Amino acid sequence: MPDIKQVTAVPLAEKVFTTEKVGISRRTHEEHFKLYQGYANKTNELRRLMAELDRDPAKANQVYSSTRALKVDYTFAYGGYLNHTLFFDILGGDGQCKGLAKEMIEKEFGSVEAWAADLKSSGIAGRGWVWLAVDHNDGSLFNFIGDAQNTYPVWNCTPVLALDVYEHAYYLDFGTGRAAYIDAFLKVVDWEAVNRHLAAATSGVLGHPK
Repeated sequence: MPDIKQVTAVPLAEKVFTTEKVGISRRTHEEHFKLYQGYANKTNELRRLMAELDRDPAKANQVYSSTRALKVDYTFAYGGYLNHTLFFDILGGDGQCKGLAKEMIEKEFGSVEAWAADLKSSGIAGRGWVWLAVDHNDGSLFNFIGDAQNTYPVWNCTPVLALDVYEHAYYLDFGTGRAAYIDAFLKVVDWEAVNRHLAAATSGVLGHPK
């Protein structure tokens, strides 16, 4: 049997808790982190189960089969792990868009303010997540909506910023006030972290420096 790779929830950096200044509390992050750990644990469990899966095509079925159940649920668990890894990584900054992100956002949306309005609108319209992602087909940026942990990816796109709009991300602090939560989120985005992801994502995109 091949080695089974394991994932681990990345411990929250202290900078994440600086979001308390805009009303996103330490308790929210600590409770949220438990969900993140759960996704990591389930990813590892499903990888172990898939390593032992009977891959006989005669036993696969689109209504129900072990192959279908494990592989569909794996996308939810692993998606949840990846989404939260990015979400927590880009939290804890001063909210001042700068560098390559500012350059690309202004080119694509006209201004940082226009991008923020689109992100907020997308966040209110979405049921689970919003991702700012690079489309490698043309090098553009787009705010994608995902209604669940596994409704991303869009093929050949790389997320560089993640906004969790499930109620667990804000209900303790904002109740049902999702718009106020998104306003607070925008004030504490760590754009240096976004730029690291963006530089990695665009290093091979036509029209951007390698």
